[in-house]
Amino acid sequence: MASTQILQRRRKSVQSTRQITKAMELVAASKMRRATEVAQQGRSYRKAAHELLSRLSTVTDIVDHPLYTKREVKTRLYVAITSDRGLAGAYNSNIIKLLTKAAQQDQKDNITTKAIIIGNRGVQFIKRIDAIDLLAAFPSFGDHPTANDIRPILTSISELYENKEVDDVQLLYTVHQSNIAQVATSLSLLPARVDVSDPDAVESLNDVTFEPSITAVLDNVTERLLEVQIWQAMLESIASEHSMRMLSMKNATDNANDLIDDLTLAFNTARQANITQEIAEVTGGAEAMK
Repeated sequence: MASTQILQRRRKSVQSTRQITKAMELVAASKMRRATEVAQQGRSYRKAAHELLSRLSTVTDIVDHPLYTKREVKTRLYVAITSDRGLAGAYNSNIIKLLTKAAQQDQKDNITTKAIIIGNRGVQFIKRIDAIDLLAAFPSFGDHPTANDIRPILTSISELYENKEVDDVQLLYTVHQSNIAQVATSLSLLPARVDVSDPDAVESLNDVTFEPSITAVLDNVTERLLEVQIWQAMLESIASEHSMRMLSMKNATDNANDLIDDLTLAFNTARQANITQEIAEVTGGAEAMK
């Protein structure tokens, strides 16, 4: 049995760790609430962009647009969103597993796999994988990504697709479904797709005059749509990261409480054993004196 001094030092150490994990849990909870609100607001913006593009697709042939051209997939590009920090549960590992599984399937299909990684955690992993060609790496953009942050990524993937260096672009990110449910998801970015589930519900724009031209309008809207998809994916990932870090720190705090209870019980047991031994020694000494 460990001595009372060792048990007491262990208990103090766990108590200090509990203070840290509790503080991190509260910070993550505060950031998570703000990030969730921003992510929910962005969903409406992305939906509106989709609806506008769907309406434009009724008056022009989008198949000829360079970002809509479908080709045989020989090279696939993955844009994966991870974080710069750990202590967020399975947040980074879920994206890495999704990317690894997709790369293995591409290898079976004789498809070259390339990647653009956002977040240092993902970069550290990809550097060790020979089957994936890392084209670019970006640090995490914090809790408030802007259009200027997204612009280099959007420009890179657009140029790679238009130059036929890649034939398909997939965006890997984590969807924030609730505070306790976050799902790693793959979203097809290019070739750009228009989802019109109910064509009759799409209002016709045949009688509308576009300036300077319908092609110019389509170019700008398509670019904005891709930008919104990346931006919204980042917002969802940020909210998911804070949620998973909050849950991870809560579990760590709960485990620390359980460990403190166990150490306290062991400390009391050891102390009682020492007291019993001392009483027995005193009693034995008194009997010997008689």
